[in-house]
Amino acid sequence: MISTLPRPVWLRTATALYVAAFLVFLFLPLTTVAVFAFNNAPYPAPPWRGFTLDWFVGNAGNGRLGLFHDTELLGSIVTSLIVACWVTLLSVIIGTANSFLMERWEFPGKQALSVLMLVPLVIPGVILGISILALSSRIAELADSLFGWDLDFLRPGLPLVVAGQFSYVATITTLMISARLKRFDRALNLGASHAAVLRTITFPYLRPALIGSAAIAFLMSFENFNTTLILVGNDAPLTVTMYGRMREGASPVLNAVSLFLMLASAALALSLLRGSKRAS
Repeated sequence: MISTLPRPVWLRTATALYVAAFLVFLFLPLTTVAVFAFNNAPYPAPPWRGFTLDWFVGNAGNGRLGLFHDTELLGSIVTSLIVACWVTLLSVIIGTANSFLMERWEFPGKQALSVLMLVPLVIPGVILGISILALSSRIAELADSLFGWDLDFLRPGLPLVVAGQFSYVATITTLMISARLKRFDRALNLGASHAAVLRTITFPYLRPALIGSAAIAFLMSFENFNTTLILVGNDAPLTVTMYGRMREGASPVLNAVSLFLMLASAALALSLLRGSKRAS
């Protein structure tokens, strides 16, 4: 149907209802979580018992330990930030290298390698975590038995969490950067060297893709649960810590954490979007 032609009343009504239903489905759970982070009750659900900030700033004086005094939750947020920063850095670097390899070079088996790079995206995160844990543990055991080496970084812990998340996040950054690099002419003019072209033309052109892929990598790493749960050691990231708290019993402090993360994610996304627009 041509957009400038008048649409029937029933079609306009159905479109409006569809959009409204979609928005309710999308935002009602988030709104509920945000609202009941301020509920003056020991449970994160209706009925409403009044407004309070205890779940953010409570110091356990009245039996309520708020987010900003909960050292376990704050420590898990810091752990998640550390993991996400490493995963983002590695994924963008390797994703950029992969993009140049796949878009600028011809070599035997290129198509097969392109397909293999997509495999981590279709493997369930739990299976991916178990596979990495089984392989790394076996290597650590062999190194210990044959050479007496104690390779702790191959045991469950943050290095394995970074490796597990990187194994599939790098594929996403590769696809995002490759999509932009594919549209770029690689011809050289005026005697410029390859290094000069990369520094002055190619990388500035790729900056929006680099920023966007870094944002996606950071957020995917920060919120990852299934792969992280398999590979984590003593220092649990936020998702694993929240899962453990939920098993013990839901508390409004988890709503407070969720609201804090929603606001932080929104701020990060907006700032990166603004930076990407300036870069483009």
